[in-house]
Amino acid sequence: MSKKLGRYFFAMMLGLVVNLPLTASQAATVASSPLFSTFDNKPAKIADYIGNKKWLLVMIWASDCHICNREAYTYVDFNFKHEDRDARVLGISIDGQAKKKAAELFIKRHDINFPNLIAEPDRLADWFEKLTGQNWMGTPTLLLYSPDGELRVQQIGAIPLELVEKFIQHDSARKISAVEKVNQGS
Repeated sequence: MSKKLGRYFFAMMLGLVVNLPLTASQAATVASSPLFSTFDNKPAKIADYIGNKKWLLVMIWASDCHICNREAYTYVDFNFKHEDRDARVLGISIDGQAKKKAAELFIKRHDINFPNLIAEPDRLADWFEKLTGQNWMGTPTLLLYSPDGELRVQQIGAIPLELVEKFIQHDSARKISAVEKVNQGS
């Protein structure tokens, strides 16, 4: 019996050693790949979408998220209303490559008119936690970046986009007021 157990243990260890380089290689590939990519597999960063004197509302979504599906049209409307003025929307799917087709169907089904990126869910969760210092809870999650690239708001769960509009208006008015005071010599 001990000889049989010894062969089993040897075979099991050999299997681990043979598989270890493959697993390490796969891990290295994932670690070196960009966090976000476009749907045509080009590397992308959120910083690529920040600027041009516009706020950036980032909607992190999943194709099987009921709230994301219910609220998608509001982000399309928000983008249409604001893209030529003061804000735009960027979507980030956490469906990953395994569910990329489902994510593409989500975009098509909701006639999404703003750019979308895709990320692997576990890597996005790590990125979110480093960015915000908070635990990743799920979708939808919203991030709001100021025109100068500062993360100003993070929200887990859906919120009325009128609140985002009010925040942008209030913050913009506050900055204008501060500039006026400086110009008046106050």
